[in-house]
Amino acid sequence: METKDVILKLRTQHGLSQDELAEKIHVTRQAVSRWETGETVPNTETLKWLSRLFDVSINTLLGSPRKLICQCCGMPLDDSTISKEADGTFNEEYCKWCYTGGQFVYTSLEELTNFLVGHMSNENWPPEQARAFFEAQLPKLHYWQQMKK
Repeated sequence: METKDVILKLRTQHGLSQDELAEKIHVTRQAVSRWETGETVPNTETLKWLSRLFDVSINTLLGSPRKLICQCCGMPLDDSTISKEADGTFNEEYCKWCYTGGQFVYTSLEELTNFLVGHMSNENWPPEQARAFFEAQLPKLHYWQQMKK
């Protein structure tokens, strides 16, 4: 879905006219119209306003061009699982289980690995196999790369 379609859909879902949306985010109705026709795309600051207003990530507003994964546990991210900062803004790097309210939940790779193995292994994916997978994959994620430094 393109940005123009996302904005139109969100605006109508929230029962807002172009004028009402424009007033809420301090732009002109013509700006909203240009976004919805695809003539222009909102600037970064306006995308932040729209993200807060509609409670969706900027990635969603841009038509989800990137496939987001949590940089701590590797889980695929969408608007329902993306973490938020203490001020309520989305943090598109982490899931809400690894990073919540501006704080990381897991401080060691071993702690996260043990949690994931305990919750993700099953009869089709034995604990040893799950552990080997997580021990190979998790260290490649940004959060754990930073922790090494």
